[in-house]
Amino acid sequence: MVLFFLTSGLFLGWSLGANDAANVFGTAVATKMIRFRTAAITSGVFVIIGAVLAGAGATGTLGHLGDVSALAGAFMVALAAAVSVFWMTKAGLPVSVSQAIVGGIIGWNIFTGSPTDLGTFTKIVSTWVICPVLSGVIAACLYLTVRRGIDSARVHMLEQDLWTRLLLLGVGAFGAFALGANNIANVMGVFVSALPSGSINLFGVMHVTVAQQLFAIGGVAIAVGIISYSHRVMMTVGRGVFRLTPVTGLIVILAESIVLFVFASEALEAWLITHGLPPIPLVPVSSSQAVIGAVVGIALAKGGRGINFGMVGRIAGGWVATPVIAALLAFFGLFFLQNVFDLPVMRPVTYQMTEAAVTRLAEEKVESEELAALVGESFESAVAFNNQLKATTSLDRGEREVVVEMARRERFTVEPERLARVDLSLLDVRQVRALSDLAGLSFNYAWEFEDALVEGSTHWAALPDTRENYLANKRLRTNIEYVLDAFRDEGRPGERRR
Repeated sequence: MVLFFLTSGLFLGWSLGANDAANVFGTAVATKMIRFRTAAITSGVFVIIGAVLAGAGATGTLGHLGDVSALAGAFMVALAAAVSVFWMTKAGLPVSVSQAIVGGIIGWNIFTGSPTDLGTFTKIVSTWVICPVLSGVIAACLYLTVRRGIDSARVHMLEQDLWTRLLLLGVGAFGAFALGANNIANVMGVFVSALPSGSINLFGVMHVTVAQQLFAIGGVAIAVGIISYSHRVMMTVGRGVFRLTPVTGLIVILAESIVLFVFASEALEAWLITHGLPPIPLVPVSSSQAVIGAVVGIALAKGGRGINFGMVGRIAGGWVATPVIAALLAFFGLFFLQNVFDLPVMRPVTYQMTEAAVTRLAEEKVESEELAALVGESFESAVAFNNQLKATTSLDRGEREVVVEMARRERFTVEPERLARVDLSLLDVRQVRALSDLAGLSFNYAWEFEDALVEGSTHWAALPDTRENYLANKRLRTNIEYVLDAFRDEGRPGERRR
């Protein structure tokens, strides 16, 4: 069943490869500087490498938008996104796979009554504007710089042609790496939360996590899509919007690759924060938007003549329609899976306040006398609980979000069998000792489990929130999420407590 449910992710990966490879090598193939076969093979290899080595950053942000917690739900979200992308690919339009998967997750949130993290949603949507604009600005600046360099260098045309071909191939490889790193979140991100945590030991040399296994499988699916079905969209990108020369084609690919890399690089994010600079959000951005923005940026730098505004309008219309179509397909598809095939599309979760939670909230400066009246009352969804908080308390939106998360009731059981499957190499020795001391115990709330870990060792406690501690706290949060996933029970929470 796991393999069956993953087929929609593979279909989405194939669709992404068929559509978005055009954004990496479309201009090079359309200008006949690189053969399609060479472009396809190079893209396939480097997209897999980028997915496995650097795919985690953007995936984490996508997971905050909606916690698709059951395989059947993840299957339908990915399938809805894949179908909407495939329709646009058939029309020869470069569409946003990022927008498609976001639309699918929103459809899942609406159907299941799960909250949509507005902060994450705003962050992602803002990149739909920032991404093409940033790409356009980078491309225009690169074009003006390169043009001056070529004019002053006076390189022979044959030599210039050779260097352009080599640079197109090299920059295309970098672009494919960035595409895999940034967009693998769109392909397999929804499955990361739905599958149990764990890892496999590879030849006794390294541990490969479930997420990395998914990224490798998704990367292969993208590569197959590139090789088998990307030629038509490459022609649209390379010729349909604005006639590009080989040199301007190189600049487009470089600008798009830089933008994708910037929004996927955890190392760059950490460097900016440690140097007191505002971080760039790690989100899966649209390579289609980046490449179209770069093409338009160069066209404007050349005076704006020759832009096919009709094609730009069609592409923009596809960007607007894609998330809406994906959301509708996901909503009705989830209804079909749940009511016809009786498949669980979400992990059952209830929300219940406790006296301990009220006390803990007061420690975090979230106080309300009305919360005491809700102790012991259960709610079947976050939306229902949030609506009750709106009606009976004076808490603001941010405070309500904290309360809802604190009241999320799940069971975490530290069974010896599960403990044996945890990749202890990811944890500090003192963290491992504190976790082992909890063997046989059970918790009904994530925060109770986390508090027990901190009681066992201060190495489970976050450091003061400073620039210097940013990386350490981020690694700690990653470890905590890993442990929570490893010991989370599938069914409803039981009554056994610590």
